[in-house]
Amino acid sequence: MPGHPRRPKAVGVLGCGHHLPHDVVSNEPVAAAAGVLPGWIESRTGIRARRVAAEDEAASDLAVLAAERALANAGVSASALRLIIVATSTPDSPQPPTASLVQHRLGAANAAAFDVNAVCSGFVFGMETARRMIADGGLALVIGVDVYSRILDPADRRTAVLFGDGAGACVLGPVPPGRGIVSVGLSTYGGMHDRIRVPAGGSRIPPSKESLLAGEHYFTMDGRGVREFVTDELPRAVHLFLRDNGIDGADVRHLVPHQANLRMLEEIVPSLGLPRADVHYTVEDYGNTGAASVPVTMSEAGERFREGDLVLLAAFGGGMSIGLALLRW
Repeated sequence: MPGHPRRPKAVGVLGCGHHLPHDVVSNEPVAAAAGVLPGWIESRTGIRARRVAAEDEAASDLAVLAAERALANAGVSASALRLIIVATSTPDSPQPPTASLVQHRLGAANAAAFDVNAVCSGFVFGMETARRMIADGGLALVIGVDVYSRILDPADRRTAVLFGDGAGACVLGPVPPGRGIVSVGLSTYGGMHDRIRVPAGGSRIPPSKESLLAGEHYFTMDGRGVREFVTDELPRAVHLFLRDNGIDGADVRHLVPHQANLRMLEEIVPSLGLPRADVHYTVEDYGNTGAASVPVTMSEAGERFREGDLVLLAAFGGGMSIGLALLRW
């Protein structure tokens, strides 16, 4: 008789870690370059400081340090990994994938490694990719890392005041039934692709003297359009996601949102329908760290999670995109 298909194993977070660059940059120098007052930055964004990578630090350097801490926290050796996914929109270089550099430096010779780019939603997109790829067993390392300081125009107050550099990582692997990743919801809104972008540096506008002079290699953002997107789409996405999974919002114990802008989050979180959730923030001290913001915040908040707690990750970013993940801790 034919055998029954093997049921996918429960996959969950075995350990997390993060790394922020040593250099702390306050609002004063950022405000001076952007032509605003330091108090304006905090009043509009809630950000007091951010970390900035040193000149000799790239995305892979931050990723490796976060990965080592995640592996140590999980009690896992790099050689045991089956998969490494690096979520970033600021790789070391267009080629090779930053994940291959991370794999090499960790000594994870048994792991396949590749990058994903869903901008600030990238970590959740990477987590779901990893979950499906190890559903039959094995261990995966998912890293979110960005070094936005390399692509910001210091004079652009719409972007320069918001971002910092950092990396966060989680080890995924088998967990007991009923625990781990309950469900993930990924959405892309391609009609809004122009709200966040770096116009040049790819095959559409390759690097040239003209593109450099025009500032087309800088990160650009339609701030009002992004806020409208998050305000309109994130609450709708969260409500539908919880409904489709049969979850009452009151049962969610922790919310880890993308750390885009504290003031914006303070306005939007009440509309998500999570009356009992503790909301975890790191944006005040680290700024918006792109794909790193969710794993960095989860890594810092993890000691407050208790067995059985429902944890909701809510990421959003360029594309536009939304990544939601519900975990039973």
